[in-house]
Amino acid sequence: MERVAASAACQALAAELRPGRTTELKGLAGSAYALYAAAAVGRVGGVHVFMCEDKDAAAYLMNDFYGLLGEAGVKFFPAGYKRSIQYGQEDASGLVQRTAALTAMRNYRREEGPLVVCTYPEALAEKVVDVAELERRTLTVACGETMDMDHMVAILEEFGFTKVDFVYEPGQYSRRGGIVDVFSYAENKPYRIDFFGDEVESVRRFDIASQLSTEKLDRIEIVPNLKHEAAARTGVALPVFAGEATYWANDLDHLLRRLDDIRRKMLAEADDPASVDGRVTSRKQFLAGLEGHALLIRRGIPAECAVTGEVTFETTPQPAFNKQFDLLARDIRDRMEEGFTTYILSENKAQIERLVNIFASEGFPKVRFEALSLTLHEGFVDKTLKACFYTDHQIFERYHRYSLRGEIDRTQALTVAELNELKPGDYVVHIDHGVGRFGGLVRTVENGKVHEAVKLVYRDGDVLLVNVHALHRIARYKDKDSDTPPRIYKLGSGAWQKMKTATKNAVKDIARELIRLYAERKESGGFAFSPDGYLQHELEAAFPYEETPDQQQAVEAVKHDMEQPQPMDRLVCGDVGFGKTEVAIRAAFKAATDGKQVAVLVPTTILSLQHYRSFSERMRGLPVRVENLSRAKSAKEVKQIKEDLAAGRIDILIGTHKILGKEIKFKDLGLLIIDEEQKFGVSSKEKLRQLSVHVDTLTLTATPIPRTLQFSLMGARDLSVIATPPPNRQPIITESHLFDESIIKEAIDFELARHGQVYFVHNRVETIEHVADIIRHLCPGVRVAVGHGQMPAQQLERLIMDFIFGEFDVLVATTIVENGVDIPNANTIIINDAQNFGLSDLHQLRGRVGRSDRKGYCYLLTPPDELLTSDARRRLRAIEEFSDLGAGFNIAMQDLDIRGAGNLLGAEQSGFIADMGFETYQKILAEAVAELRAEGITEAGGLIGQEEQQKQTVSYLTDAQIETDIEALLPDDYIGQGAEKLRLYRELDAMNDEEQMRRFEERLVDRFGPLPEAARNLMDVVRLRWRAVALGFEWVKVKNGLMLLRFLSDGNSAYYKSALFMGILKYVSKNSAKFVLKQNNNKLMLTVREVKGMQQAWQTLDALREGAVREAGDPSSAA
Repeated sequence: MERVAASAACQALAAELRPGRTTELKGLAGSAYALYAAAAVGRVGGVHVFMCEDKDAAAYLMNDFYGLLGEAGVKFFPAGYKRSIQYGQEDASGLVQRTAALTAMRNYRREEGPLVVCTYPEALAEKVVDVAELERRTLTVACGETMDMDHMVAILEEFGFTKVDFVYEPGQYSRRGGIVDVFSYAENKPYRIDFFGDEVESVRRFDIASQLSTEKLDRIEIVPNLKHEAAARTGVALPVFAGEATYWANDLDHLLRRLDDIRRKMLAEADDPASVDGRVTSRKQFLAGLEGHALLIRRGIPAECAVTGEVTFETTPQPAFNKQFDLLARDIRDRMEEGFTTYILSENKAQIERLVNIFASEGFPKVRFEALSLTLHEGFVDKTLKACFYTDHQIFERYHRYSLRGEIDRTQALTVAELNELKPGDYVVHIDHGVGRFGGLVRTVENGKVHEAVKLVYRDGDVLLVNVHALHRIARYKDKDSDTPPRIYKLGSGAWQKMKTATKNAVKDIARELIRLYAERKESGGFAFSPDGYLQHELEAAFPYEETPDQQQAVEAVKHDMEQPQPMDRLVCGDVGFGKTEVAIRAAFKAATDGKQVAVLVPTTILSLQHYRSFSERMRGLPVRVENLSRAKSAKEVKQIKEDLAAGRIDILIGTHKILGKEIKFKDLGLLIIDEEQKFGVSSKEKLRQLSVHVDTLTLTATPIPRTLQFSLMGARDLSVIATPPPNRQPIITESHLFDESIIKEAIDFELARHGQVYFVHNRVETIEHVADIIRHLCPGVRVAVGHGQMPAQQLERLIMDFIFGEFDVLVATTIVENGVDIPNANTIIINDAQNFGLSDLHQLRGRVGRSDRKGYCYLLTPPDELLTSDARRRLRAIEEFSDLGAGFNIAMQDLDIRGAGNLLGAEQSGFIADMGFETYQKILAEAVAELRAEGITEAGGLIGQEEQQKQTVSYLTDAQIETDIEALLPDDYIGQGAEKLRLYRELDAMNDEEQMRRFEERLVDRFGPLPEAARNLMDVVRLRWRAVALGFEWVKVKNGLMLLRFLSDGNSAYYKSALFMGILKYVSKNSAKFVLKQNNNKLMLTVREVKGMQQAWQTLDALREGAVREAGDPSSAA
């Protein structure tokens, strides 16, 4: 930067940054604009507004400035609406970034260094409040000052803030005791203000998802939504607001034309044209605002502007080397001879090392370049500076994506919690009594002590009250978005228990079978592949994206497995578009370079063609032959492929189940890759099973596997989960609208204008042609194709292939697009009757767009709100809010889970899941696995894996029931009523160790203040339950200073032969003053005297355990 700042061109540029000057900038290529602008801005300071052609250009420029100037002084000023102001759909993230930029401009002081704001026409079209209005609507709060809490809340109400239980988006506040949480529109995280009487004791930022404080602050400014009515009346163009700022325009003429377009569209659709003036600026107003400011223009100088000076630079774009590293090496060498220095820009050290290795292996070890650890959007050559700035992403032809800081971290955790909220009338499952209906939280008073319980209603109005510390025994009933209600049993009938036993036995059989297979594989010899060679490094260096840590781990795990002598069996789970294919490509290439053949098995011809394209593209120019076998091949081609395969001339064969046929002979198959295994039929699966005992097998799936299954069957299948989205993959803009022809037309026109394609999903075959006709009528000249599952398979394939090759603009289809079709050029999807889809289906469909470096759009068309069920409304809201990727895994935990269980454990389980709901099924599964462990099945190593087994203590029980007369609850005056309280109860009950409990306690104190005694008791009840389970007590009662404990009722349990039980007997007999052991109705009971309170109860069990372990391990007590 110092070298650039000292250059004559930069000094000439800095001299032009004076009010009233209009300067033309010539000869700036690539990111030279950002570099020189940053150097000049750094010299003169002040506020600088950079006006780009569109949002992407502004975001890329902003990322360049982040690297050159640091993030603190760089702001983004986006539009406040999702797509266009005329549709009036506000974008909370955009509003926050706008307000933050305006606040930074208002508070700007020169000594703080320069302030840079990046923006674009749609954002500049919207008027902003004037400075006086912004000051009037800003509330400042400082630590230590005196402020009446009620007065503060009144101001928030006047500013239009909404009161909620807990804060998760801008414009909300909540109040609990002496704490006010508030989410200002000028920040991307909310504030927590702690009052002590009338004094502000502390101010902290807090995290939306965990609701926990993150950092302390001295003073804050709270700004409301400036789009409020009052603001609209005094709207001004940004240049009027910004005062003494300098303006930089990429293309001023284009900007002014866009302002006119937006205004014209608004006027055409407005009922009251006068209202448009308050909201949107005109070309004339904007130019008037620019008068008197310094203005720098790169191109597109409008007639109204008189240029007063120009600065010319000598820069050219970075040459394209097309991944030919010898060309790059020669270019660096030749330029060095001319006195140029070459800088290679990369934030990733590994990329630089790769480059050095490639140069060495290509025979250019002496090539000299400087590595800079920052990245710019586009490289360039500067003749004046005699410097080349080359970016690594252009050298390796990777996508370069921007990241926008300051967007709200709308975390999925929140809506997931909300979707799992229980409402009265919802179906819930009690593990001992089956499916009932949720009747809300109720209070009971016993001996003057208050208790809280959840009310469940069963058949014939039977009621069951479940204490709040036993909520882990109930679960929300979840099944595939099914419309058929579950069966509700009568309390006390044995039907539920019978079904539970049947399910448990079935699960055990499956687990045993998995373990047998696992043992078989471990014994059978496989092929140990060699470590990575040079070719493997070359393939990986050419990956056009940045690997995510999960993806890297998955690749490492696969390679490690391949290098072992036992055959690999690994399952890679990852959301749509998270890079599972790349993991497969690297594994396939590793096998092929070691002389082995690879079979890639996919469920559909379309997918097989798609994989064929991906594999061939990635392995272009490398010594590997990839072929594809599917119905699309002629008989002659198929015959040739078979011959070449048998002779070993084909390294990688991709195809549908055809490649499992008898007549397909591999010369030396070393790796089998299976994509979406659950989509294959039983006979194909059987063939796979026989094939895969001796061959390394890699299975890919986009269906998340439920957590409990991951852990309980950990060893039976090695598992890698890719849960992080690729960096900077842009969120998909998701909006829901009423079915409206103008919106459909606008969406299609917009996508086609950027040379893209559109999916239109309509899931009813009988009316699909009618919908296609509507589109043809709305958009004359647009090429529309119709596809659905009832068409002959070959015709459908042809159609999809034509769409992939760009023969059609719009594909009107049923949900067939959901299954793995990847068309990077299709970046708009319109889903009709979106309310009829499940959350995961909507997510999978939406995952079809936004796969390249273009922004994806998803429009959900629905009937009016009042016609939607509350569930449908929540689903649509959830999908709109989870616009970012990676939401998939959380959405998945909502309802894809259900399918995941079926996939891993076989279809027969789906019936059980439908009867008992998913969470309960998971619990029964966990119990079954625990029982198998307790049985000590010989192959248990298969279930747990050796190391875990050493850590594992055998558990004979999965739960214990606690009864007490001590008040144990979260009082209303501490947390308040409502969903949040029930959520906290459920969270507490699901805990299983002290570390989780400690964190839970810290969170409560942070959010609600010091813990009341009843809340401490509640935590102690949970602690007591853990200890009871570990010691083999199934029921505990703490009352009137006594603790009664009942041992496990299954007299045949291995527990009664365990060292633990023997140890308890010995310890109790030695301490008979405190413990009394007796038999009661064939049940073994233990009474403990003098137990005052819950804490003492669990501490007593800790002492009992220590004593029992001591006795069991002490040989002298063996007598």
